[in-house]
Amino acid sequence: MNPIAEQGHAATAHYGTWVSYGGAARLVLAIVLLAAAAGVGCAAIRLPLPVRPARLSAAARAVRVVTWLLAIAALLVGVAVNVKQALHEHLLHVPADPIAPVTFIGVSGIFFIIFVAGSSYGLRVALTSAVIGAMAAPMIFEFPFDLIVMARTYPPVPPDPALYRILFFGPLLLVEITTLALLPLSSMVRLSRAAFFCFALMLGVFAVWGLSGFAYPSTPVPFALNVVSKLLALAAALSLFVPQRAQASAPGAAASPPVPVMQAPASTGER
Repeated sequence: MNPIAEQGHAATAHYGTWVSYGGAARLVLAIVLLAAAAGVGCAAIRLPLPVRPARLSAAARAVRVVTWLLAIAALLVGVAVNVKQALHEHLLHVPADPIAPVTFIGVSGIFFIIFVAGSSYGLRVALTSAVIGAMAAPMIFEFPFDLIVMARTYPPVPPDPALYRILFFGPLLLVEITTLALLPLSSMVRLSRAAFFCFALMLGVFAVWGLSGFAYPSTPVPFALNVVSKLLALAAALSLFVPQRAQASAPGAAASPPVPVMQAPASTGER
């Protein structure tokens, strides 16, 4: 983005860490998000769910954990570079985050529910699953969210705003992807139909939010849309760890038809 456009965005930003969408961009964003929501919803209907992720070898598990740790290290470097330059340019500002309490309470609740639900698997599995679930849950929200706002963050950091955005969002997106990649490390995880539907609904709420400009949640409407979409993301994560057992038991019951009552009397008349 050129400097003139950056100045225009800065002039329209009143509060928050990103600039709202306006004009035709709002409509385009809403259409793309609705199309994505419809695609996820169709997948939920057509795919043979629930399904368990493929079992990982010890080497594959180690690679995923190491990659995740390296992504966190890269993110810390990117944050440090951005903060240093923002301080140098006197641009560092940290507005209040009204959604943080919702995220903290939701993630804490997910940790507790997964831990209790996993008690039958043993303490190690329950604790590991609860930690992975609590880390992955907000990433279901954050990954598409960051793709939406990354090009509109405010204020732009000179002399090259695009470079500093890449230094921050590149590692951040990698952290989000590698955190989600840790999900198969839990033996409790099942890719469920409910998780697909919750994610599709979250994208649908994003579409409504986008149609209104996808503004920072400093006013009631963006705040409510942010909270609802965040709760749907947390519900999607929880659905991965707490599968519906009624569906699994139904086929077994149907596979055992009752024995006809007339068979026994008929056999007694044989010579």
